[in-house]
Amino acid sequence: MLRKPIAIGLALCAALAACGDTTGERLVYGAGAGAAGAAVLDGSLVTGAAVGAAANLIYCQENPHRC
Repeated sequence: MLRKPIAIGLALCAALAACGDTTGERLVYGAGAGAAGAAVLDGSLVTGAAVGAAANLIYCQENPHRC
């Protein structure tokens, strides 16, 4: 099935493109991308949201010039 790889790629692109301007936005965008990825992979939405939020927050703190 080709749908899962396409959905995963789109979710990753959205996550990278939408870092957010404030900490709250970064958490929300990351949580959304993580939950979307978890849904595509049939994983836990809560865990995916938590990991996505943390990853986006850390990424933007480590790479402020890219967010």
